[in-house]
Amino acid sequence: MDLFEYQGKSLFARLGVPVPEGRAARTPEEARAAAAELGGTVVVKAQVQVGGRGKAGGIKLAADPEEAFAHASDILGMDIKGHTVHLVWVEQASDIAAEYYVSFTLDRGAKKHLAIVSAQGGMDIEAVAKETPDAVIKMHIDPVVGLTNWQASELVYRAQLDRSAARTAAAALRKLYEAFVSLDCDLVEVNPLILTESGEIVALDSKVTLDSNAFYRHPEFEDFREAFTEDPIEKMARERGLNFIKLDGDVGIVGNGAGLVMSTLDVVSLVGGSASNFLDVGGGAGADTITNALEVLTKDPSVKSVLINIFGGITRCDLVAQGIVEALDGMDLPWPIVVRLDGTNAVEGREILQSVVSDAVIPSETMRQAAEKAVQLAGRN
Repeated sequence: MDLFEYQGKSLFARLGVPVPEGRAARTPEEARAAAAELGGTVVVKAQVQVGGRGKAGGIKLAADPEEAFAHASDILGMDIKGHTVHLVWVEQASDIAAEYYVSFTLDRGAKKHLAIVSAQGGMDIEAVAKETPDAVIKMHIDPVVGLTNWQASELVYRAQLDRSAARTAAAALRKLYEAFVSLDCDLVEVNPLILTESGEIVALDSKVTLDSNAFYRHPEFEDFREAFTEDPIEKMARERGLNFIKLDGDVGIVGNGAGLVMSTLDVVSLVGGSASNFLDVGGGAGADTITNALEVLTKDPSVKSVLINIFGGITRCDLVAQGIVEALDGMDLPWPIVVRLDGTNAVEGREILQSVVSDAVIPSETMRQAAEKAVQLAGRN
């Protein structure tokens, strides 16, 4: 889940990362009141989950509350790269002496955390990396050990951040890494992390991506979920305990186990099709779970056929087959279903399916045959 800037800053502040004081505003009147409360020059910033706000006119300085009102009037409702601005963040302006770039993310290939630091902050980091790659310093971090003091100091030294603020900058890096780990983030990015004229290090921006699978460890994050318009199909799946991700194809996928589902997506792609979703019913899925999964797929108009691929281990294939039969009895399914069952009680499951085999329910012996048939059927609808 990608947070808005102001939400990320609220998390930073809890962990001791300095951020400018600010207020959220949903109307120009609220922006004017926020500017009056903060006093002095403020910055009115569009809150959207996309970069390039400044170039699009979504970030403006305001010398007084009336100017903040005017800027908020212009920014609210603005479209920035397909994102409509419904909220602005009004914060105290900062005296900037230098701008840095800092991020912490996951390097899945190396199975380590990755720190990226540059003295050329405030710019498109991809462009900096392309034009002056030596200006972007990368360092892997052992997740067991964490970011050590010497690593933080080395990042500051190699990135050539201002020596006068080296100790403060290294401390800020450690705080941001603490946020990355303790908040279960996939990404923490600050661009720019600024050095003020008075020598302070301040996070002037925030880009935070939370791992929603870790929300059970952070009940307070549910407040963030409520701030977003969640896809109704994904919400329905989550409420029924299903692991569901919407994709852009037309073959609905139901499987048990993330590895098997991902393999099924690959095989569907291999035979020329495109999956409309990732849907993992988990281990031990019974008839009710399969019925729920099929009901979720009925809410997606892009689905033209469904491929159910089950390898029975903990999951019993006869219960999966029973769930398909119950779904056919209780719902009007708008597409054909191709079913591949293997493993525990697969023979019994196939026998149950024989009573409903038709143009709407087609059994298949192998994953590839099932994928080919599902792709073929999707092309007919």
